[in-house]
Amino acid sequence: MISKVGFAAEIEAFAKERGPLTIGLAGAGQMGIDIVLNLSMLPGVRVGAVSETRRAKVQEAMTMSGRGAGDVVFANTPAEIDRAIEMGKLAIIEDYRAMCAAGRIDAIIDATGNPNSGAEIALETIRNGKPIVMLNVEADITVGRYLKEEARKAGVVYTGAAGDEPQATIELIGFAQSIGLEIISAGKGKNNALDFDATPDQFEAEAHERNMNPRMLVEFVDGSKTMVEMTAIGNATGLTPDIPGMHGPNASLENLAATLCTKEDGGVLSRAGCVDYTIGKGVAPGVFCVVKPRHPRLLERMIDLKVGPGPNFALVRPFHLTSMEAHLTAFRAVKYHQPDIVPLDYPVAECGAVAKRDLQPGHSLGRIGQYDYRGFNMSWVQGRQKKALPMGLAERSKVLRPIKKGELLTYDNCAPDETLVITQIRRKLDAADARFL
Repeated sequence: MISKVGFAAEIEAFAKERGPLTIGLAGAGQMGIDIVLNLSMLPGVRVGAVSETRRAKVQEAMTMSGRGAGDVVFANTPAEIDRAIEMGKLAIIEDYRAMCAAGRIDAIIDATGNPNSGAEIALETIRNGKPIVMLNVEADITVGRYLKEEARKAGVVYTGAAGDEPQATIELIGFAQSIGLEIISAGKGKNNALDFDATPDQFEAEAHERNMNPRMLVEFVDGSKTMVEMTAIGNATGLTPDIPGMHGPNASLENLAATLCTKEDGGVLSRAGCVDYTIGKGVAPGVFCVVKPRHPRLLERMIDLKVGPGPNFALVRPFHLTSMEAHLTAFRAVKYHQPDIVPLDYPVAECGAVAKRDLQPGHSLGRIGQYDYRGFNMSWVQGRQKKALPMGLAERSKVLRPIKKGELLTYDNCAPDETLVITQIRRKLDAADARFL
């Protein structure tokens, strides 16, 4: 038997000392099912409860893991959840608030993917003194700074999740900074074909083949997810898009460093310090950080070590494992009280939205990845100047004026739903952020 090493050894030692880390999971979509399945086979970490109205989805994951119906308990209260966990069973509940209050739950992972639900779940988790892991970048880019501050005041951890591209990119950026390299750009390889006009109807067959929700697949294909993820990286680092919507060049792994660098070095960027993505071959499903040594001797050393021809070099993590890595963040939050990725204290980047079709007054906007809009990122200053409606507020917004396809959604042509918690929080942030203009 191979001995546990590194982080796996830390998890094993933690579990031997105080029992397995117990996670409460909000949402059993594609990411949630993966988490339930993966952790059912891992020692030291377990899912104790899942908040999901579609109970069959959770039972499906348990069946896939080889566990039977007797391993699942339907619960309604924190006490019932705790009792189920003590019996070694998985509790399924409809009200996430009971899960957040359960004493046997160590941390919550939000995998709902819905901006408003994510904000509500994060706040309830924080009120109950637990770490919140956001596998919900849409909520983070909209009100993450507010949630981080609420967590700080409560003495708990608010963090993005390992496995998502933003956190994987942050790993590379932090490594590069720690050895003194200048950060020129950072981002991801686009995983799916890019089609700005994609709609769920077009991708039903592919989504079925990949065990995905068509809406979620379209969120990837139409570029919304990429815009969201690059906004999250910007908000955590200070990197911003060189141009609204980014360049998105067809840069392969071989010429990535020579493309997403400054024009002075032959690239497309007007300056250093940008987020961007590439649709070229060999980078996806990975993330990258284009760096530059600060001294000729170090440039010589990196060339000698076959990192590339210089003067810029691409550091690449060739994979990200999404839900399979998320529990690592929960462990670090519980054991070490450390986040993996958090927004800065000041606004940096914004993810707005542009219309995917002509929109008429009175229309109520649908969800991300559907028919009405797609994500479009920019710097926070540009977003304020254009009165951009954050994409995280677009769902259920009412169209006030005719909007042409390709036109930016703004507070002038759309009215967000003021009953939503995320809208109310964002209003507070926008009022407070006026001092940064």
